[in-house]
Amino acid sequence: MQAKFETAPFTGAWLASLGRPELRGSWIVYGGSGSGKTTYVMQLCKYLTNFGRVAYNSLEQGLSLSLQKAWERVGMEEAGSKIILLQKESLKDIRERLTKKNAPNVVVIDSVNYWIGFTMRDYTRLKDDNPNTLFVFIAHEDKGQPKGNMAKNIRYDADIKIRVEGYKAFATTRYEDSDKDEGGHDFTIWEQGAREYWAEL
Repeated sequence: MQAKFETAPFTGAWLASLGRPELRGSWIVYGGSGSGKTTYVMQLCKYLTNFGRVAYNSLEQGLSLSLQKAWERVGMEEAGSKIILLQKESLKDIRERLTKKNAPNVVVIDSVNYWIGFTMRDYTRLKDDNPNTLFVFIAHEDKGQPKGNMAKNIRYDADIKIRVEGYKAFATTRYEDSDKDEGGHDFTIWEQGAREYWAEL
């Protein structure tokens, strides 16, 4: 009970949704196509640059027009050199990058479904070898769950699990503090889109 842990001083909607998390370990974000997942991930990346350097590994899209538009949509240029875009880097590449000076504090893998051959052993070693790094894994969705066995395994282990649907992000966070009303609230990605989507249900 005397142990002290360093947590990120989140504020506003991020505090309400995710609480005050440690920026280490793993999180997972998953959702269906057209749900607002990419925009949410971009918003999250931009916010996390307030607390360290972020590397976004675009395995699925690479450097593409759609990714460029998402980058512009959230005003990512404001983050400057605090975020870097990686083009389809392998697990070996990421592990090597993390050994270098000025290694990123946060690594986003978009998406884990495209890291062919990535196993639970690889996942555990990646976390154990980089105990002060936060890994954010993005996954497709199948019937309300992350798609694929590896993504499901990550979901069970992750400290924060975020499901995106209808331009809203629904977080299950181990950093929730109900007494302070921190963590667990819905996060609206796009007000108009969310209003229209949920009005139709």
